[in-house]
Amino acid sequence: MSGAKEIRTKIKSVQNTQKITSAMEMVAASKMRSAQQRMAEARPYSDKIRSVIANLAKADPEYRHPFMAEREVKRIGFVVITSDRGLCGGLNSNLFRMLLPKLSECEKQGLEMDVCAVGNKGVQFVSRLKANLVAQATHLGDSPHIADLLGTIKVMLDAYRSGELDQLVLVYNRFINTMSQEPRLETLLPLSGMADGDGETQEHSWDYIYEPSAEQVLDDLLQRYVESLVYQAVVDNIASEQAARMVAMKSASDNAGSMIDDLNLVYNKARQAAITTELTEIVSGAAAV
Repeated sequence: MSGAKEIRTKIKSVQNTQKITSAMEMVAASKMRSAQQRMAEARPYSDKIRSVIANLAKADPEYRHPFMAEREVKRIGFVVITSDRGLCGGLNSNLFRMLLPKLSECEKQGLEMDVCAVGNKGVQFVSRLKANLVAQATHLGDSPHIADLLGTIKVMLDAYRSGELDQLVLVYNRFINTMSQEPRLETLLPLSGMADGDGETQEHSWDYIYEPSAEQVLDDLLQRYVESLVYQAVVDNIASEQAARMVAMKSASDNAGSMIDDLNLVYNKARQAAITTELTEIVSGAAAV
């Protein structure tokens, strides 16, 4: 019965793994609900400020902010948002698979690239590519605060404001529903020609009266706008991560259950074969006597 003993040990091991994956599935489901709530709370502010910026982008104020000015793209910056941990299915790999063609295209065009990575997996990805990593933020937890991102975002915004960067691109996973997360690549800067928060061009636009000055108001407002978009993307990515982890752990638990059933069948066959062999030996011995 040595073979049967090994099978029993393997069954026990798979059962222990199934308990772990089931617990991780329940934890991910709980965290996903919290992440969805944070995402819903942050979205109205993001949508409203996007609507205001859409009007500013089409207005013609006395002061033209650097964030709203088109210029020839020679150096491009990427803000790549990923998870800190794995065990979330193909969430990060799908994002990298979408990003790689864009990086290859920029390289073929002779564009220089700077990368800001939010999330440990993004840092590892950029390190493997040997790209120019200028800023990073990791271990933000499941409930990040925008203050945790300000320093990282400021590095990229200052580079764009000073003319070191000509375009800034945001890369993240957008939460659609529990079963679907969409890798997104969106242009953060420049803002000219953008649409409103619903993705449709507004029919009417208007200019604003600025106090104390257009320069001061626009500088603060546009910086807050970009920060809100990055924060919204981080919250979206966390909800996507927890949803993907929940689905992956459920799949792992189901697979473990199937494996346990198969091993039990093999164990029963081995046990039956061992009993049959012992009975045959007893009968043969009795007949010989």
